[in-house]
Amino acid sequence: MASLSKINASAATLTKNRTEDSIVPLSGMCTTCVDGCIGMCEIGKSAYRGHEVIYPQPFGIITAAAEKNYPVDYTHFNIMGTAVGAIGIEADPDKAIFPNVNLEQKIGANKGIKVKFPVVIPGLGSTNIAKNNWEGLAIGAALSGIMLTIGENVVAMDMTSKIKNGKILKAPDLENRIKLYKDWQRGGYGMIIVQANVEDTRLGVQEYTIQKLGVEAVELKWGQGAKDIGGEVKIKDLKKAQILRKRGYVVLPDPLDPDVIKAFEKRAFSEFERHSRIGMVEEESFIKRAEELRNAGAKYVFLKTGAYRPADLARAVKYASKAKIDLLTIDGAGGGTGMSPWHMMNEWGMPPVEIHSLTYFYADKLAKKGEYVPDIAFAGGLAFEDQIFKALALGAPYTKIVGMARGPLCAAMVGKTIGKKIDEDEIPVFIERFGSKKEEIFVTASKLKKELGKDFDRVPTGALGVYTYIERLAQGLKQLMTGNRKFALKYITRDDIAALTKDAANISDIPYVMDVDKEEVEKILNG
Repeated sequence: MASLSKINASAATLTKNRTEDSIVPLSGMCTTCVDGCIGMCEIGKSAYRGHEVIYPQPFGIITAAAEKNYPVDYTHFNIMGTAVGAIGIEADPDKAIFPNVNLEQKIGANKGIKVKFPVVIPGLGSTNIAKNNWEGLAIGAALSGIMLTIGENVVAMDMTSKIKNGKILKAPDLENRIKLYKDWQRGGYGMIIVQANVEDTRLGVQEYTIQKLGVEAVELKWGQGAKDIGGEVKIKDLKKAQILRKRGYVVLPDPLDPDVIKAFEKRAFSEFERHSRIGMVEEESFIKRAEELRNAGAKYVFLKTGAYRPADLARAVKYASKAKIDLLTIDGAGGGTGMSPWHMMNEWGMPPVEIHSLTYFYADKLAKKGEYVPDIAFAGGLAFEDQIFKALALGAPYTKIVGMARGPLCAAMVGKTIGKKIDEDEIPVFIERFGSKKEEIFVTASKLKKELGKDFDRVPTGALGVYTYIERLAQGLKQLMTGNRKFALKYITRDDIAALTKDAANISDIPYVMDVDKEEVEKILNG
């Protein structure tokens, strides 16, 4: 069996092997490691850049996700269509057409949140890649009627924030992020969510946004699929590193140490690392915190957890049930929108199919005992309509929505770049064949312009990228659902997919493709 991981060379760490066609599977090293090599591989680069090589590079302008080829993934399932009937609409060929599929979903214990498309963009926090593309993400998500989450550390990373005695007085970046989304919401669809980690909780971020900024939904965060430590970013400015250290973050090396300051000024190193603390999950304190947030005015309380071991997943499902959490997001291993340690991203955690299958089993167990089951979101590398369908089916009826971050962020970045090229009159040939104006290049522009009128001119191209991407996903999902004769999301079931391998069937309890419909087949043939 081939190696599942690329161990010693990756585009993520800007490294490569000298003998690219001859690699030792176990170590990832060149079969012949030669004295005199300048060190292009990860081991070699670590010999002179050390801990810098732990993280994907170049930081701030990339997203990164694992290259690991898991033994089972969502491609190991296929969607099972049918030629019979229609569910959720009259079985009439003139009515059962894909434009009539209803993709709207209602989320929460009281179903008070409505979305036009079953997607939440999980926490995009203080990294440059999120900050630099927030305008496109926020406006695009709002116009699309989907939920968007403001991730951790935004307040403390904002040098214009005013913090006194460890609590927020003013947070301009956070306020702008919330305002951008709310200003472009339409028809009450979607929701802006504010997440918090240990440092955010100490600063009172969520209480501040609820009471001062009108935020209705907040999210408690245990972790994510990319890593099992707190968030981290790189800091190139000494003064900023010192402020963050004083604001309570772990900053390496210590920017307040005189020897470190001298080394930085001499360019012995060029960047600091800012790390967040890990949380300590306890049932009593978790339920108490959820209640505190509701008492502070939160209408909806969410929980996002990462790819931790099964016992921790069970805790997430059970504690979310006891605390009456409105949405529980389960993130599978391998994803990442920031700068998670590269080997951790590849070698840590429960992969998506495995953790999503266990989530279904645990939720189903609680449901059969009559206990409350929160609405669930599956996340972990999902990017296209087929994956959305499979995730909703795998977790049905408990999974109501999926989490997608890298896909929408990619769409925002591409849209933004196209806008810059239009302004510079340097449109690449690949794009120019569609036109030279945003109304010509973005296929949804004319429809959106008709809906928004003169406000359309204020829509940045990054937002058009997100909106157009979601529009594509919506049409694709409608077509898949029509093939399964399911005309609303609530009708999707686990029977709508089949496992292509015995391993996938054993993990998920989804029938192997050759075993699908066995009983019905016998009735048909013997009838």
